[in-house]
Amino acid sequence: MFTDTHAHLTYLEDYQHNKSALLANLKQMQVSRIMAICCNFDEIFDIKDWVNLSNNDINIGMSIGLHPCQEKTVLQAVSVDDFIRLNDDKVWALGETGLDYHWDESKKREQKHSFATHIHASKMLKKPIIVHTRNAYHDTLDLLKAEKCEHGIIHCFTEDYQFAKTCLDMGLYISFSGIVSFKKSVELQEVAKKLPLDRILIETDSPYLAPVPKRGKVNEPSYVPYVAKALADIFGKSAQEIGQITSTNFDTLLGQYAPC
Repeated sequence: MFTDTHAHLTYLEDYQHNKSALLANLKQMQVSRIMAICCNFDEIFDIKDWVNLSNNDINIGMSIGLHPCQEKTVLQAVSVDDFIRLNDDKVWALGETGLDYHWDESKKREQKHSFATHIHASKMLKKPIIVHTRNAYHDTLDLLKAEKCEHGIIHCFTEDYQFAKTCLDMGLYISFSGIVSFKKSVELQEVAKKLPLDRILIETDSPYLAPVPKRGKVNEPSYVPYVAKALADIFGKSAQEIGQITSTNFDTLLGQYAPC
């Protein structure tokens, strides 16, 4: 029923040697699908170990990409051919890519190169990109517009309504993490309320940003129903309804050009 569109499964240290325990948690919480996120090509084989655990209860797919906080040389060297080489049927999206000026503004040129390369590969492979943006509001929108990006996810959304509206107008989807459940996230909750239900997604960003009532704990994909509950309260629906709506939205996104 529930789909976690963004989880860093290889960062869940407690489950690396006990993957079946996480699968049991997922089944109990009715989480039936996860997209395992890649931030560095060196992670790919470890992520595939998770993907290969897919069964009748849980479907695990993956992304391939480079997080914008990777080293300059890594970001600058990435090419469309890398994505073509690494692509297969279990790769659902490209990224996590984007711009992050919070940690290091000296990488702007390299981050933009990597981001644009992900978009070019997305168009060629007809798979969505996963966009990370932090302290890079205008540059993120400018690059998305310049590259005519129309197929992807704004991950862990925390920006304002105008940012969301601009991305929606391009054809992108907005994904909410546990942040939307926090008491202090009033402005974000007001933005969420204005968005069309058929263009939103939910995620955990595990192991980070655990939603209420698990805030302060190590996050995991089995907590994504709590993100659905936070949105359900905003939209006046049940968590199960939000889970079904966002899962259908993810189907639509993946099938936009080439069903996965």
